[in-house]
Amino acid sequence: MQSAQVVVLAGPSGAGKSRLAERLGLPILRLDDFYKDGDDPSLPRITHGANAGLVDWDDPASWHQQDALVALRELCLTGRSEVPVYEIAQNGRSGSRVVDLGGSTRFVAEGIFAPEVVAACREEGLLAAAYCITQHPAVTFWRRLTRDLRERRKPPLVLLRRGAALMRDQQRVVAHALRQGCRRATGDQAYAELTASP
Repeated sequence: MQSAQVVVLAGPSGAGKSRLAERLGLPILRLDDFYKDGDDPSLPRITHGANAGLVDWDDPASWHQQDALVALRELCLTGRSEVPVYEIAQNGRSGSRVVDLGGSTRFVAEGIFAPEVVAACREEGLLAAAYCITQHPAVTFWRRLTRDLRERRKPPLVLLRRGAALMRDQQRVVAHALRQGCRRATGDQAYAELTASP
């Protein structure tokens, strides 16, 4: 018997998905923990520009979609799932953790590849809501850069180049999320809707 449904939060890196997830106070499944390890030979590569040859971490092929869907189904059906812990600075998984809903009937799944799970969750009756969280591209760029520098995710020059590329790509990312079934909203708008009384 199904015990819970998922609120999917998609959107560009740095748009505020994690911040919103924390504000909601619901259990969280971090979909970015399903990235492939940095030495995985199947990782996609950037083929042109200043970053040619580097791993394209913004391509869904850099991510284990099926593993993420297994975890989503387990959480919805049993309320518990053991999931990986991914360390960006180490380019790989550093262990695992248990996500336990503790009886909650809703939980959040957030990450840059969140749009890729929306259709399956909707078809299987697991979806409570799906949002694409957006901000002005300059705000997103600054938030992402300060976060990544603070967490020392990559060398500063790599972060600047990647940030500039992501800012240029933000409109495409949002359009893709909308096509996959997400609804566009700011973090505040989504928070107000998700916390409104039924």
